Amino acid sequence: MTSGPIGLDLAEVSKANAPQLTDVPAAPGLENEKNEKLLTIADDSSQSPFARKESLTEADGKEYPTPEEVQSLRRICGPVPWASYTIAFVELCERFSYYGTTIVFVNFIQNPLPPGSTTGSAGTDGQAGALGLGQRASTGLTTFNSMWAYFCPLFGAYMADQYWGRYKTIQISIFVAIFGHLLLIISTIPPVLKHPDGAIACFSIGLIIFGVGTGGFKPNISPLIAEQYEQRHPKQYIKVQKNGERTIVDPTMTVSRIYMYFYMMVNIGALIGQIGMVYAEKYVGYWLSFVLPTALFCCCPLVMLAMKKKTAMRPPTGSVLAKALKLWGFAMRGRWSINPIRTVKNLRADDFWESVKPSKLGPAKPAWMTFDDVWVDEVRRGLKACTVFLWYPIYWLAYNQMINNMVSQAATMELHGAPNDLINNIDPIALVIFIPICDMGLYPLLERLGIRFTPIKKITWGFGLSSASMIASCVTQYYIYKLGACGNHPSSKGCDAAPINVWVQTIPYLLIAFSEIFASITGLEYAFTKAPKNMRSLVTAVFLFMSAISYAIGEGFVSLSADPLLIWNYGVIAVLAAIAGCGFWAAHRRLDKEEDKLNFIAESSFKGRRLSYGGSNA
Repeated sequence: MTSGPIGLDLAEVSKANAPQLTDVPAAPGLENEKNEKLLTIADDSSQSPFARKESLTEADGKEYPTPEEVQSLRRICGPVPWASYTIAFVELCERFSYYGTTIVFVNFIQNPLPPGSTTGSAGTDGQAGALGLGQRASTGLTTFNSMWAYFCPLFGAYMADQYWGRYKTIQISIFVAIFGHLLLIISTIPPVLKHPDGAIACFSIGLIIFGVGTGGFKPNISPLIAEQYEQRHPKQYIKVQKNGERTIVDPTMTVSRIYMYFYMMVNIGALIGQIGMVYAEKYVGYWLSFVLPTALFCCCPLVMLAMKKKTAMRPPTGSVLAKALKLWGFAMRGRWSINPIRTVKNLRADDFWESVKPSKLGPAKPAWMTFDDVWVDEVRRGLKACTVFLWYPIYWLAYNQMINNMVSQAATMELHGAPNDLINNIDPIALVIFIPICDMGLYPLLERLGIRFTPIKKITWGFGLSSASMIASCVTQYYIYKLGACGNHPSSKGCDAAPINVWVQTIPYLLIAFSEIFASITGLEYAFTKAPKNMRSLVTAVFLFMSAISYAIGEGFVSLSADPLLIWNYGVIAVLAAIAGCGFWAAHRRLDKEEDKLNFIAESSFKGRRLSYGGSNA
């Protein structure tokens, strides 16, 4: 195998890597402003770009690779801009605030105030609590919070694309979330806790507002961090190593690296928040568990404001979702069939999108079709990404076992002094350790060996590893039932722990962590690289929305989430994840062969209701 593109038309490579004599992204911090670059061609400009053998060089000396070099040269990551690190720090603070707050929700809602406590703290030997509403109420509210937090990104993405842009939407969402945090804090004040009805009302309102803020933040922060590199280095270029080796600095590989460290910052924030706030809840009270995350979250708008002039931003260009759906409907004309198999084949026909390009329609082009051929290619690519995401609810179903059933499983084994709800922190710890190893070790090694570990392949491996994790949990549960004193009811009151060390859960948690590196991180990367530039927030929101669907599917497994059926719970989910992984690869292996071709699509001149980089309305 080569390290070059698979099934890539060399003419398309040449066109994609050639300088575009049109508007380029605005200079960092400037919106709606033209920033034209003068480019010079190293070879004869009269020569066809498809036949050129010489490098294409910018005025600043930067070389573009020839089509032959694209196929033969090794690819490397480019430098990550400083602005990306600051945005990653903002994400760390937000995830600290989110996970640090939500980690104590179950005890806060479910358990009553400990005797003699006014803050919910219980000391070393007691059980922290506050409202005493029981397990059903805590399960209902925490499930609602999770679904709400992953549903609201659809609205946050719309506001960013249509009106505010990503930067402004993030800032507004931060302030909305802070207001929600403040209401949560009020619900934990000792005078309020004396009146559980008033406390739960304040808590519930705060939860809703908190989720709205989270929904505006999440779909916009991840595209913003990757755009810092893209707007500085949108094309592949040549870099000569110290040993004389010519390599290609690949934007797609660099975006992948950015998202890996972005995800690492997510897990650092979550890890510190979860561990710290569990102890704050236990030894001080819930008010501290909510105040500390809020205080750190208040740093976010200050950091964003301080870095505004150095942050590359795309202004809003108007939502193009309606036009994209209208284009898809136009392409479906005459392709519907009462036979669903025939309809699917028609959808996958080679001429499905080619037939609706404006240049193909000529005088028959509808008046609403104000875009160019390239935007049709971008929409096709974005919708393909959304079909990739449709498989993710099964993946998240396996992942979510880590935050509920596996925590309960830990409580039935020998803990040796470790709290059962801290064992799942093996996952973020593993991610913090193995993300740099994959980035600096595994991925470069595969590249040197000529193995293209493309996003579709990564996601497929992610499904496989999530299935393996559930198999490990299933085997563990089998031995808990077999060796435990209470047989297949180890959670019964007064039952002694099974003679199995709880750290055996390291195996499924490590497998889950590696599956996240391959599936979860790659999903964010895929949403960014495959979406039209004026639909990135929306496509990211679709990816996040798959988690909400997964929580809804998870409700159907509640009946299996108790003794003596937990073996079936893990076993069924393992089988589903394995089947989904095989089905995913079968459905998208053709798309995998188009990976480089999709990445090389040039940017369309169509920007929505107004141009992104200055000019008149479209």
